[in-house]
Amino acid sequence: MSALPGTTGRRRIYLMRHGFVDYTSKLVRESQDPTLARLTPVGREEAAAAGAALSEIHFDVAISSGLARTRETAEIVLHGHPNPPPLEDDARFGELHSGHYINFASAEQLAATMTFQFEQAGEPGATFLEGGELFSDAMDRIEAGFHALLARPSWSSALVVAHEGVNRLALAWVLGAPLGACAGFEQDTGCVNIVDFDLVPAEQDHRVRIERAVIKAVNLTPANYLKNGMNLRSLEAIFTRAEATD
Repeated sequence: MSALPGTTGRRRIYLMRHGFVDYTSKLVRESQDPTLARLTPVGREEAAAAGAALSEIHFDVAISSGLARTRETAEIVLHGHPNPPPLEDDARFGELHSGHYINFASAEQLAATMTFQFEQAGEPGATFLEGGELFSDAMDRIEAGFHALLARPSWSSALVVAHEGVNRLALAWVLGAPLGACAGFEQDTGCVNIVDFDLVPAEQDHRVRIERAVIKAVNLTPANYLKNGMNLRSLEAIFTRAEATD
């Protein structure tokens, strides 16, 4: 089993959120499909800053959720890396499904609704927006995605580019915390989280199991490490900026 240099059985995942997007763009509004949202120029700058910060990291594996905004972010991050791994898609890291499209009256209403969705994630039967995916179901598929990645042989460092909700739930899972703990993890656009997993051989089937997981860094934003002026929650910022440039 491959491991980080100087360790035995330790692997590292660089878990990113995609760069800034405009969920109120003409394309999204007309199609009523938020999955079509693409990076804005600001989002591409955030991804480029993350790529520069990670330029000396050798990635053995690179995965996106398959949506355009995560693929584009990952491609920018990997650009310029010598011998980057092929970029794979894994839908288990896709953003939480929100159910039917909601045509909000204003950006303020949309921001107010979305920003605090995660505060009720720990309630029984809670869904991501009305009619959306159960938070518990999302956690199951996200956890399955990480277990599948960790079970793969011959890698020590991986890049996973996913989404705010996915990363929040993943960080809560790493801590062994309840679903509701995801509300405490901010995930700014273009951010990087670093998580180490100590793996040991399982008793059966030549598999591995997680002995421990440690969060090394959370919500690093290479485009603005000290978050000067970043006074809004990430979703507040997305919808406020989108309205300002609409």
